[in-house]
Amino acid sequence: MAAVEPSAATTGDAPISYSPAAPYSARLREALTALSEACDSGNSNAAETASFTISDILDTAAIVSAEVDDGSEDASRPGASEELLREVLEFLSRPSSISNQMALDALSLVLPKPVAKLGAQMGRCRDVAAAILKFFVSNCSPRDMLSILCEALDAPMELPNGLSSFVLLLDALAKVLTLIQRRYIEQVKVALPVVLKVMHTAVSECVEEHGSAAVDLFNAAHNIGNAIQEMCKSMLDKNKDLCAILGLYSLQNIALVSQSRQQDILSACGSVIFQSFNFLISSGFTYLGLLTGSDVTAAIDKLSKSDAEEDADFVEYFSFAMDGAALSVVWTHMYDDNDMSKYAGEQLELALKEVQGNHMKKWEAITMLKHVLSSIHYPWIIKSHGLNLMLILAGENHVEEINNHVDFTCYAPRIFATLKAIESVMMAAPAALVRKKAFVALKKVISMVPSSQRFDILQALVNNSTSPSLTAILLDLVREEVSRESRRADNDCVEDDGFRGSGLPRWASHALELVELILRPPEGGPPCLPDHSEQEKDLENCFRKRHCTRCTWSG
Repeated sequence: MAAVEPSAATTGDAPISYSPAAPYSARLREALTALSEACDSGNSNAAETASFTISDILDTAAIVSAEVDDGSEDASRPGASEELLREVLEFLSRPSSISNQMALDALSLVLPKPVAKLGAQMGRCRDVAAAILKFFVSNCSPRDMLSILCEALDAPMELPNGLSSFVLLLDALAKVLTLIQRRYIEQVKVALPVVLKVMHTAVSECVEEHGSAAVDLFNAAHNIGNAIQEMCKSMLDKNKDLCAILGLYSLQNIALVSQSRQQDILSACGSVIFQSFNFLISSGFTYLGLLTGSDVTAAIDKLSKSDAEEDADFVEYFSFAMDGAALSVVWTHMYDDNDMSKYAGEQLELALKEVQGNHMKKWEAITMLKHVLSSIHYPWIIKSHGLNLMLILAGENHVEEINNHVDFTCYAPRIFATLKAIESVMMAAPAALVRKKAFVALKKVISMVPSSQRFDILQALVNNSTSPSLTAILLDLVREEVSRESRRADNDCVEDDGFRGSGLPRWASHALELVELILRPPEGGPPCLPDHSEQEKDLENCFRKRHCTRCTWSG
């Protein structure tokens, strides 16, 4: 690959003279010398030009190294990238360079990004690149370095080496945040949107072979959280807004890490997620508040109290915070027998007991799980454990009589959305056991709805069903309700010496209306009935405990 001609650095009127075909290391040394001479003479324009030349050389070398072009210049040979980085580190370590703030400022402005790209190469490049970035962080203005590093992180991610280079930049950014002495929230609001954008990109683009680098990136994002936590501790009067930001950042990261569909990455990220629980605890979040979502709502309200438009925009970066709250509970439930989560498991158990004893909170907790079940981002293993948690929350006791005295109106939309989320698992889960578990959860949650409003919920589900087989399953639930009411009416008849009121039982009349609605759709056309396709047969068979050709389960 032909070398990119770097910009000509001047120390006066005469430009630097070297051959474009000269080895990268020789050209780098010439450019560093030009920078030193320009700074000694106080020529800021020449210093700026020389610094851009150095950046061009390193950036071009990183591209050549990444492509491993065997016929190209010496940047492709083993150790070439490390050699270039050591040249820069050696230059920075000279006493004359340390005392020359013009040189440091010029290089710190342009080098973090190409240094991180070279640091992603094999060998000890990463260690040397980290040392260079650490040097800039330690010797330059923290506020300036925060802006410079955020700009470098805002660049497109180039896999596979992009992950490693972003890890270096995130580690440097975490160190910068620990050096900030004032106006913490302002600086955090600059950094976190960029960090979360990097995390989102990494999760969406990572594949199995990037597993180790992806976990390193998640750990680097955790270091950002550590830095914010130190800010909270250093404030004499603990700033509640900053704690709210830390809690929401942790929940957003839990959600993003949970979106990884590669099993190796997901397994390795369990420890990363549990590290985030420390942030949640220090931020004042509790498992009760996570189960019901109340802590998330309070944190968002706290940050949204200002009318400033930038505050509203900042809150938007935590769009998965509610998902993260539900997921943090699901993850703890998944690893409840792990020593690492023993304390978390104990706290969750206490919260579950409190929720199960309060019917309002129980509904809030159940509806929170729709964030996990309805999303296409989370793997089936997490959704399966989410259903387990839902069944625990619902409990084994029949709660219809108690719920009949509960004002259900405010929960109806959320319960409907939760039931639709359960339906999506029933229809799409690849494993029969997960589909059957979803069916059990559907029946359980519907049974918890007050009988006076249960038909309205079932009718809404039928009206919004897009699957004939699902419609048939819902009608079967209506049939069971009719049968249950009929038995209750018979018992009442016996108790009243054979007297039975006039007319059909209420559920029976509703069922007839619903059947007519299905057979005669309001919009016209043929009724939505099972078409006996293989997919429809498999779904029906799966819930009727016959062999399912879609999976290996048989009842």
